[in-house]
Amino acid sequence: MSSERDTTLDLDQQLCFALYAASRRVVRAYTMVLKEFDLTYPQYLVLLVLWEWHRDGCAQPTVSALGERLELDSGTLTPMLKRMVSLGLVDKQRQADDERQVFIGLTRAGVALRRRVRRVPLMMLQHCSMPAPELAQLREQLKRL
Repeated sequence: MSSERDTTLDLDQQLCFALYAASRRVVRAYTMVLKEFDLTYPQYLVLLVLWEWHRDGCAQPTVSALGERLELDSGTLTPMLKRMVSLGLVDKQRQADDERQVFIGLTRAGVALRRRVRRVPLMMLQHCSMPAPELAQLREQLKRL
């Protein structure tokens, strides 16, 4: 029997757990910050994509394109969008000649909300224990991963 202790399977040695725990803490912080705007974290992600596409002048995207961008399936996205429609943030329209295609767009209230939530990233920096340059570097590393 070796006197060296094999730590390969220790929880703290697992990349998956570090990502999982960090993700949960970040989402919890976003949840607290977004309460002020009556948004959930997933709704915020949807709005980020729609605001980006709106800014870039993209035609009204389909729900499936939004799902692809967010890596969400329709079973998750559809009820969330239904709630966002009821909140007056987005609207949905079915294509006349192919009702399977549903387009999603921002309402005036959805566009206006962007100005109010512009400070969310700064608010989130206050919840992080790392300086902004390190967080930017970590974000880029995670994208590569």
